[in-house]
Amino acid sequence: MADPLYWDDAYPIALSLRAAHPNVADPTTLDLGLLHEWVIQLDGFSDDCEARPVEWLERIQIEWAELL
Repeated sequence: MADPLYWDDAYPIALSLRAAHPNVADPTTLDLGLLHEWVIQLDGFSDDCEARPVEWLERIQIEWAELL
């Protein structure tokens, strides 16, 4: 089982998203609603699925973009 992921784990979430969605060319253009869905579907995501922390979603986008 994967380590638990929480909203403030931007870098590990970005790594997981890159592995799960390798065809995304520019994550900063993703709709935040879609990004939210992808994050809460990650194996090990253990935070509040109802929360929509825009600042963390944006940080995840940036971390993911920096991995490309």
